[in-house]
This record gives sequence, C-alpha cells and structure tokens, in this order.
Amino acid sequence: MFNFETSVDIYRFYIFSSEILLQFLMQKDSICLHIVKEIMMKMSRSTGYALLAADYIARHKDQKAILSQDISREYDIPLEYLLKILQQLVRANVLRSKRGPRGGFFLAKPPQRITMLQIIEAVDGPIVSQLDLAEQTRKTKFTIRADKICEKAVAQARSVFQKAKLSSMLDGK
Repeated sequence: MFNFETSVDIYRFYIFSSEILLQFLMQKDSICLHIVKEIMMKMSRSTGYALLAADYIARHKDQKAILSQDISREYDIPLEYLLKILQQLVRANVLRSKRGPRGGFFLAKPPQRITMLQIIEAVDGPIVSQLDLAEQTRKTKFTIRADKICEKAVAQARSVFQKAKLSSMLDGK
C-alpha cells in the first residue's frame, strides 16, 4: 500500500493514517467528531519527529549506534528538541542509548516489535478520551451514549496505530 522510498515518507504515512482514521470514524457515527479531532490534534509535531527518528535509526541499524546530530541534520530538527524526544523513546523502551565515544541511539527491539502506537504514546502520552460528558454534565442517555461512542473511537484509533509496525512501514507494506 505504501512505498517508503524516502525518509520523509514515514511522516507522510503518519499524516495520511490520521486523515484516514478521521474519515473512517466520522462515517461510523457523527457524535465521534469531537473525540476524533481531539485525538488528531493531540498528536504533536514531536510525534512526527519521533516517527522520523525511529525510521532513521531502523534504516541505519547496521551501524553500531546512531548519533542524534545525524538525525537532527537529516531532518533539520533542533538538536536540543530532538534529544528530549529521543529520551522519551528510550524511557518507553523503543530506543536504547549508549554514552561514550561509540555511543548513540539504536532500536531497543526489532522493528517488527515496535508499533506506531508505542512511538505516539511515548511522546504524547496515552490516547484516551477526554470528553466525559456524563461527568461534566448531567448523566442522560445521550451523554452516556456519547461517552461510549467516543471510547469506542479511541479504541479503534489505538488499534489502527497498534497494527502499524515500524518494520512494515520500512518495507512499504
């Protein structure tokens, strides 16, 4: 479906998958619109940079460790900003880091075991519904139904991103 010939293609996939998810969920139930917009808006530029960094490191996995400066230079990301993102990926066990003269970053596990969801949530936190209409207002059949639909939309979004493995994005499958 996707052919990732350039390093920027993974970021384009991220944007495309967000748009597809938005269209899919809007067709399912219009009440989901608020939560879907919330999910898409919550995904930050940092998440896009994290996806690009993971892609770069995975494509250069034959090297011992990847220098943050190389990623920064490749994508024109401010180094300090990138370092914070890379540390978030280390804490989430997506990447590992090594200090010293031969130090740098490398994947903590094979790319087929790293999901887009792990990368997104490492940077932006869990994808959850913030709507809680029934808690913010009176509990009515409508607010309870709206909350359940939004929870379902979040579960579907999580599922889409959980199925997207770094390896399949690298292979263009």
